[in-house]
Amino acid sequence: MTSYLPSLFGGMLLGLSAVLLLLINGRVAGISGIVGRLLGGQHAAANGAFVLGLLAGPLLYAAVFGSLPKLTVDTSWLPVVVSGLLVGIGTRMGSGCTSGHGIVGLARLSARSLVATAAFLCAGIVTATAMGVMK
Repeated sequence: MTSYLPSLFGGMLLGLSAVLLLLINGRVAGISGIVGRLLGGQHAAANGAFVLGLLAGPLLYAAVFGSLPKLTVDTSWLPVVVSGLLVGIGTRMGSGCTSGHGIVGLARLSARSLVATAAFLCAGIVTATAMGVMK
């Protein structure tokens, strides 16, 4: 059971931060939108603080749990970069990302977010299956 505690704690922090951002600033905690507004120079202080919080998260995790989780990437940089670009393009086409649609949108019972989240999950399952990750 204790192996799930960091994930549970992280999920609770995500939910809390999404609720606080919505209540205090009236903004949805969609990372692609926040980064897009930051790069566009809009609300630089608030968006910058949110992005800095995201970047500080792993440091806080390491401080609380003693180290970062082990992560192994068994591929070259090219597929990682291409995948990142495709995710970025997809978030712009879908008017949001998994955090905006999956966390905030579903909590607000948004039909558009339900469809978007289902599409994210289905695309992930198809991709993982095609890449041989799921057997």
